[in-house]
Amino acid sequence: MRRFLTTLVILLVVLVAGMSALVLLVNPNDFRAYMVTKVEQKSGYHLTLDGDLRWHIWPQLSILSGRMTLTAPGAKAPVVSADNMRLDVKLLPLLSHQLFVKQVMLKNAVIRLTPDSEEQNQPDAPIAPAGHSEESIDTPWKFDIDNLRVVDSLLIWQRANNEQINVRDINLTLQQNAKRQAQMELSSRVNRNQRDLTFSMAADIDLQQYPRRIAANVTQFSYQLEGADILAGGIKGDGSAQVVYQQTPQQVALSQLSLSANDSTFIGGASVKFGEIPAYKLDLTSAAVNFDAFTGWQSSSSQVPQAQNMTSSPVIASQMDDPQQNLEVLREFNAQLNLSVDQLIYRGMNITHLSTQAENLQGLLTLHSLAGQVAGGDFALPGSLDARGKRPVISVQPVVKQVELGTVLKAFDMPQIMTGKFSMQGDLTGDRLTSQSFEHRWQGTAQLAMQDAQLHGLNIQQLIQQAVARNDSSVRGQDDYQRYTEVKQLSAKASLNHGTIKITELGADSPLLNLNGSGTVDMPGKQCDVALNVRVTGGWKGRDDLIEELQKTPIPLRVYGPWNQLNYQLQVDQVLRKTLQNRAKDALNKWADKNKDSREGQDLKKLLDKL
Repeated sequence: MRRFLTTLVILLVVLVAGMSALVLLVNPNDFRAYMVTKVEQKSGYHLTLDGDLRWHIWPQLSILSGRMTLTAPGAKAPVVSADNMRLDVKLLPLLSHQLFVKQVMLKNAVIRLTPDSEEQNQPDAPIAPAGHSEESIDTPWKFDIDNLRVVDSLLIWQRANNEQINVRDINLTLQQNAKRQAQMELSSRVNRNQRDLTFSMAADIDLQQYPRRIAANVTQFSYQLEGADILAGGIKGDGSAQVVYQQTPQQVALSQLSLSANDSTFIGGASVKFGEIPAYKLDLTSAAVNFDAFTGWQSSSSQVPQAQNMTSSPVIASQMDDPQQNLEVLREFNAQLNLSVDQLIYRGMNITHLSTQAENLQGLLTLHSLAGQVAGGDFALPGSLDARGKRPVISVQPVVKQVELGTVLKAFDMPQIMTGKFSMQGDLTGDRLTSQSFEHRWQGTAQLAMQDAQLHGLNIQQLIQQAVARNDSSVRGQDDYQRYTEVKQLSAKASLNHGTIKITELGADSPLLNLNGSGTVDMPGKQCDVALNVRVTGGWKGRDDLIEELQKTPIPLRVYGPWNQLNYQLQVDQVLRKTLQNRAKDALNKWADKNKDSREGQDLKKLLDKL
């Protein structure tokens, strides 16, 4: 044991002495010109190293440098700059004047992917002769990198004149073997518009065809999005994918993509084709998506206030957020979206078999299909959004069939004054997809229909029959009434113009009544004013002759006021008076016809003709 320890100490002393001697014999500044030349030969980029290079022995033999920059030909700003750089090198190759770098580490680096850092073509640049070798066989030094580390660094990304995106706190580890297979670990965060995205990933990378092609298997990816107008606790998840980068034409393709977001999971693929106008394509499917889990939506009946579930953005930031500028970003790219969801939870509604196909062509967004099933019916919402002009133009052609209206009204926290199976076919235009814009600036027309409709809070049959009974005790209505008006079929035409809905050709039928009329609905004021002519055809008791007359007589009814507190105006007394007058006139006409030869009959006939 003593001999072993003695031998170990001797070897350690020899190693330390050898490294110290090597440090004294080899000047790291001898590598400066070689590294600068080699980087420029391999990539065309210019490397600058400020200050003297110096050795660092423990715990790893390394070369330390001061500030470094890496600049593309003709660029105004360096693509990479760092306050210091460390090169971990192999010891034995130094004995034969060879430089093998095991790891390059950059700390507090700034990586710029901006127009100023891009390579600028030089029209008078010399062209290398064909067959010229980049590497001379007489070169006394070799350069190789096994590992790359970037610690606590910053990436500045910008396309053209767009706003810069800063990717902060970058920590990257890249390890490469002799077969050009690499393992990468990356973590970072992005902060923008009071929102913070943190993420980490691990991937196996194939660099055999670099730089023409790079293939990666992303085995682990996790993220969390928090900040303004995002659900408290944020949106988080993980995923995996196969990624392939191709240099010519420049594009990135993702396959076998799997991504979760809170309790929702998506699978599919995506691709990006770079160029002056980048093109994006996204194909996703999901078995179940809970959209309410992303937005923090709560029903008005919930005991948890919605404001507590969301992180609000600052008032100043909200005021400066111009929706027009947000839509202008559509002009800068082309895109295709194919999305299929088996079950979607939106504002408490269960939407099934949702299918979406959309395409953007530099600001012209076309929704070819947005269809699904909800509340016992189905819907389709094709349309377009044109953001190429000074003001956006939205056009929608909704088709709704047999959707339970009460479920939709409840989802949007609107009073359920009417329920039933709702159908619609329309053509609407506007400028924003917001309730405020819809109530003030949208316009269009629609054909409406309902089956088994119920107007809650108002029983028209009861109003008319009780009013008639108060004026004439010879007839009366039913003993019990429901607290709603029920009709079997209802149809109408509607036109929307800056918040006012004009209803025409309104008609409804049921076993007990039928009606027709027209009116207006004030959406901003949440009021309505509808004039109806109602014939109550059933539920009468009393004199048969008067009931028969009432069943044929339309009674004017005006329904007006706030949605949640409707008022009515009923003109029963005028109708009854006219009915009695007509009955009396008919009786007198019959008597005058029977006594037309008498003087009394002739005088009565003349009087009736004047009335």
